[in-house]
Amino acid sequence: MTTKLSLANLSKLPKGVAVPAYGRAALKAGIVHFGVGNFHRAHQAVYLDDLFNAGEGRDWALVGAGVFEGEKAGRARLAEQDWLTTVVEQDEGHMAARVTGAMIDYLVPGDTAAIIDRLADPAIRIVSLTITEGGYFIDPASGYFNPEHPDIVADANDPEHPKTVFGLILAGLARRRGARVAPFTVMSCDNIPHNGRVTSDGVIGLARLFDRDLAIWVAGNVAFPNGMVDRITPATGDRERGILAKDFGVEDAWPVFCEPFRQWVLEDKFPTGRPALEKVGVQFVPDVSPYELMKIRILNGGHATIAYPAGLMDIHFVHEAMQEPLVRGFLAKLEHEEIIPTVPPVPNTDLEDYYRLIERRFSNPKIGDTVRRLCLDGSNRQPKFIIPTIADRLKAGAGVTGLALESAFWCRYCFGTTDSGAVIEANDPNWDRMQATARAAKTDPLAWLAMEDIYGDVGKAPAFAGAFSHALNTVWGVGARETLTWYLAGSL
Repeated sequence: MTTKLSLANLSKLPKGVAVPAYGRAALKAGIVHFGVGNFHRAHQAVYLDDLFNAGEGRDWALVGAGVFEGEKAGRARLAEQDWLTTVVEQDEGHMAARVTGAMIDYLVPGDTAAIIDRLADPAIRIVSLTITEGGYFIDPASGYFNPEHPDIVADANDPEHPKTVFGLILAGLARRRGARVAPFTVMSCDNIPHNGRVTSDGVIGLARLFDRDLAIWVAGNVAFPNGMVDRITPATGDRERGILAKDFGVEDAWPVFCEPFRQWVLEDKFPTGRPALEKVGVQFVPDVSPYELMKIRILNGGHATIAYPAGLMDIHFVHEAMQEPLVRGFLAKLEHEEIIPTVPPVPNTDLEDYYRLIERRFSNPKIGDTVRRLCLDGSNRQPKFIIPTIADRLKAGAGVTGLALESAFWCRYCFGTTDSGAVIEANDPNWDRMQATARAAKTDPLAWLAMEDIYGDVGKAPAFAGAFSHALNTVWGVGARETLTWYLAGSL
């Protein structure tokens, strides 16, 4: 017997499921959020739910928004349950379910007029984003905004009818400027180095293409705080819906499963105010950079490290990859020898303790995070999570054997088959290009490094090119398992 999630049924949910301690009528919108996916609902929405439960900040409720047709399906699921979400935290010794109610509306994705109207509303003081790495129009090689992207060019040519998040943000800001309403703060919650600066570059960069006065006004008046976010949150499928129904008696069309751990570090730059999130565990600091570099290199770089060899070895779940001694050993050796040495000190943090925490999190058998998810979108993720570490190692004249092997595993994965011959389905927005290049690299490894928009100068460095070529030839010659054996033995 299950109970369908809705406002009317909150009091009917089983006693083991926590529900909001506030009523929907007590909330007022203060934040428009673009990208209502699993991570947002397990992270920002949970922190706000905690704050509302504590009786504070109830004028900071969320309004969802989006730009893609595919987002309408998620909106429809949430609409049927009054924008409520069940969040299930679990690890080996812990499993708990709670219903969050921090979102009070979700604008129809693509409804430009309605979204701009809401952005212009003086009650909206923050616009937040989880639009993934690919949503920022970053040139992978330079790390800077690409004003020549077709979607950006289209918005610049028709700013009254924007199709991108940046275009919508500018339309909302332009209307507020005209009405003499203070601008909202733009807060990225995406896993990108210097995400505030990157967002600022994109918004201002687009404005420069069609209205330089607006660009100057945005640069002088709009805050873009940097932030570091962290919580492992896999995709939702029938498995998760089934566990929620069986173990908790809740019927939720789009629940979120996640680990108990969460972290959010933010710069305190909110001229028009912000919720008191420090009361529910958010760290406000003068400079986020040390925290984000630690997380991006050790955690996200670690995910990439285990993902591609595990994918080639037909391992399905991340915790299963961590149970494979070769994969776990690869992670430990590469982290300690090449990745962690590039991470500067972080306030009040021991990097070895942080690494051990990452190991435990990756090994959590309850999350059901998949290797395929970690392998997703390498063309956008590798230039942020791996290649800068290679560049720093080369600059220091240090070895790159393990990092070259990680790149070789990525290249081999993009060929499109595992070592057993199983087909790897498309797993990158640029899959056709990546697969064609990986196939050329089978006989000419340097073809992979010739993707300058991804590797930049790193691909031209003789030390890295030689290590990569040797690693890729070895992976093709003996397979992932034997290659890892040789690497761990120091004989690669």
